[in-house]
Amino acid sequence: MKNLQKLGGFAALYLAVAYLTGIVLFLFVLNYPSIVEPAQKVALVVDKQMVIYITNLFMYVIFGFFLVVLALALYERLKAASAAIIRTATAVGIIWAGALIASGMVANAGIAPVVALYGKDPTQAALTWLAIESVANGLGGANGEILGGLFTLFISWAALQVNGLPRGLSYLGILVGAVGIISTVPGLSVLTGLFGMSQILWFIWLGIVLLRRSPSAAV
Repeated sequence: MKNLQKLGGFAALYLAVAYLTGIVLFLFVLNYPSIVEPAQKVALVVDKQMVIYITNLFMYVIFGFFLVVLALALYERLKAASAAIIRTATAVGIIWAGALIASGMVANAGIAPVVALYGKDPTQAALTWLAIESVANGLGGANGEILGGLFTLFISWAALQVNGLPRGLSYLGILVGAVGIISTVPGLSVLTGLFGMSQILWFIWLGIVLLRRSPSAAV
């Protein structure tokens, strides 16, 4: 169990780093959110295809695999809590991981054919990328962080039941999870940014706890 907790701690810290790296790349290197026209987006994909590919790989695909490790580590740590809550949390975490992996793989799989099509028909390439991006965004939670919110909320709820994590961390997780769930409400998807930033703090704190404390020392 101790080794799994350490792996879970490293996984949580990786998730925080991946979040931060992805934010820097998408906001400052690619400036992706400011580009709204399909023609501009596909031109950016053609020009920065390797940067986008690597970003998707680390922020979605590898992120998803580390999320599975974290979910299993937290299940082992908190399995004394209500079976319904911790099993639901673990299942949601694995589903979330699968959705993120699929999101990154869909986006990356679409880059090469779109780049090839761009040289023949830029308009059709833009429409094709728009369709690919819509699927990838849907899987990745761009329209609301329901899966990430539920995972964080249920894990924190389970931790409070058995004092498996510091209470401050658990209360923070409940707030973060609530923000993620609320972000699915139409018109409130802007809260996904707040969810992401606050979950970075949760992941960092969680990673430190898993690396430094046994479950019995978390009270």
